[in-house]
Amino acid sequence: MTRKNRITSEEALAFHLEPTPGKFEISATVPMTTQRDLSLAYSPGVAVPCEAIAENPETAYDYTNKGNLVAVISNGTAVLGLGNLGALASKPVMEGKAVLFKRFADVNSIDIELDTEDTEAFINACKLMGPTFGGINLEDIKAPECFIIEQRLKEEMDIPVFHDDQHGTAVICAAGLINALHLSGKKIEDVRIVLNGAGAAGIACLELLKSMGARHDNCIMCDTKGVIYQGRTEGMNQWKSAHAANTELRTLEEAMKGADVFLGVSVKGAVTPTMVASMADNPVIFAMANPDPEITPEEAHEVRMDAIVATGRSDYPNQVNNVLGFPYLFRGALDIHARAINDEMKIACAHALAQLAREDVPDEVALAYGRTLSFGRDYIIPTPFDPRLIHRIPPAVAKAGMDTGAARRPIIDMDAYELGLKSRMDPTASILRGINARARANQARMIFAEGDDPKVLRAAVMYQRAGLGKSLVVGREDDVRAKLEEAGMADAVRELEVVNAANTQHLETYKDFLYGRLQRKGFDRKDIHRLASRDRHVFAALMLAHGHGDGLVTGATRKSAHVLERLNHVFDANAEAGAAGITALLHKGRIVFIADTLVHEWPDENDLANIAESGARVARHLGLEPRVAFVSFSTFGYPVSERAEKMHLAPEVLDRRGVDFEYEGEMTVDVALNAASQANYPFSRLTGPANILVVPARHSASISVKLMQEMAGATVIGPILTGLDKSIQICSSTSTANDILNMAILAACKVG
Repeated sequence: MTRKNRITSEEALAFHLEPTPGKFEISATVPMTTQRDLSLAYSPGVAVPCEAIAENPETAYDYTNKGNLVAVISNGTAVLGLGNLGALASKPVMEGKAVLFKRFADVNSIDIELDTEDTEAFINACKLMGPTFGGINLEDIKAPECFIIEQRLKEEMDIPVFHDDQHGTAVICAAGLINALHLSGKKIEDVRIVLNGAGAAGIACLELLKSMGARHDNCIMCDTKGVIYQGRTEGMNQWKSAHAANTELRTLEEAMKGADVFLGVSVKGAVTPTMVASMADNPVIFAMANPDPEITPEEAHEVRMDAIVATGRSDYPNQVNNVLGFPYLFRGALDIHARAINDEMKIACAHALAQLAREDVPDEVALAYGRTLSFGRDYIIPTPFDPRLIHRIPPAVAKAGMDTGAARRPIIDMDAYELGLKSRMDPTASILRGINARARANQARMIFAEGDDPKVLRAAVMYQRAGLGKSLVVGREDDVRAKLEEAGMADAVRELEVVNAANTQHLETYKDFLYGRLQRKGFDRKDIHRLASRDRHVFAALMLAHGHGDGLVTGATRKSAHVLERLNHVFDANAEAGAAGITALLHKGRIVFIADTLVHEWPDENDLANIAESGARVARHLGLEPRVAFVSFSTFGYPVSERAEKMHLAPEVLDRRGVDFEYEGEMTVDVALNAASQANYPFSRLTGPANILVVPARHSASISVKLMQEMAGATVIGPILTGLDKSIQICSSTSTANDILNMAILAACKVG
């Protein structure tokens, strides 16, 4: 089991409040700068596509965002496990669903909360919005209204309508069951299935399994009143009646005897160890109640080691997670302009997921989860962060849609379609996920040097509560307590370890070490005492130097030059010792490193070669294959300039060193980053756009980073300090608590 994250109410509210309220915004995909742009975007230019769509409605998919836009619609009558909170209170959940669509399948999504419990009003509202969207995802609507709403909308609309609470769970459940039965050597048409929980998800699970071959007489559905059997009248409705079995069984306990499969979408504790013990050989148990399963894997395995167990939780193997389904179902459906998501498309999704779980798992997935994953009893369903999902599941869904006549516009070249899907996803997400997993595995004791700063304290609390390791805060205990109380995190005081010169037993050792380093640099004993006992940056660095922490984060309250000067009292963090600062820029799905942004003021060609090697080391630590460009205002010798000469010579230094990564220069930034510009120089040794830009001087590095941050809105991580024998990261003085946490994660992973 993985370590559980602890998320407090304060953190959850802050996440939704900062940097702006909510979880997403809308941005233009076309230029909106000049009068001509506005004339094309609106009047008079917009009249042309309007007339084209009026003449041929199918062209709406060509001239508007309809083909990649899904509405997430709810009335808040069944919000998560919280019940009927109403439309407005459901908005955070629906926003969350919208960002999951974008994150996992690059589907644009808008949340819509309808303030009505009137079924007809809800149906009419959705129908009236049909022209806007390429699909509708219904969410958190109570039963039985959800059945009526979905069925009517599917009948009366010509776009996919999908109630994820029903069918999302059913698809992932089916995928897991395909593999569980494969491992246990059983066939779906032969097994006895018991379902507990006759709500929307349970009924959908059973319906899909029956459409896949499960026999009606072999499926027993139970609710709070027991088995749903033919002739029962109490607590029945038309949807339950459709699954009433011809059986003498009356209780869940009776039904479980000899059963091959248990599916639970009910409540914690509904299944007992005795029930599990009574099941057939190699039983399959999908205990999917949230947040606590009907029976835990530990409890099930205590009585049946041969059981295959899945739950809805991420801290157990085999998580039945809807995010494996709905983004990719809609991706495939949207890409064929589907009229509906039919059973064949759902079954194709389930089979594709099952097949993916049987294949070798990429190293990056194993790294993200901190354990080796291979097909077996503890891995029957792919993980949500498997990068192959985006280009494996939608094509299977799309093909099923085309084969069954659901497609308005079939895909002709499936190979090209798969390649296009691969390019849709943001590669930076897997990088950040990977370093988070490595940090969690390392469990580093992280020293936060500036314990008098509220942002640093929040980051320290987040680091520890996220299960990443132990936070050591340099500061005064009363001051730390007061600042945490002001931040609404008073309960965190007892969790953090507060360290300072007054409460450490190592101060004299620290002072002797520091005196040995600085005695010939003009520092006497009094100077040493002041540095070691009063300067938090020096004290924190001394802690790290003596192994009293595994990593150090500092710089949130002082300029980086000042912090670097203080660190140099304890470590050789300078150009002569090979230190360098590598800043990562994340923007529109790309990651580019700028070097050196911290140490070298005006490097020569040998320094530049060293910086390139440092940048390559950082890139590889983050899972990227380095491609280095030495950038300037000239490209391969033109225009000729003395200032550009060292950028021309640096690659020759690397030639002599025989390094094992791609590099080229000198070149302008567009030639380094733009494939079309690169094509003008076929002799270049770079096989694609560079991901490491080595710049002529620190001032040009700083200008580049700040310009990208302010004008383009790039996410900045770093500068990542590399070249030291200890893991230290220096934050920017403008860092947020999240930025500081990211730097702590880099330090924990020993990046650089």
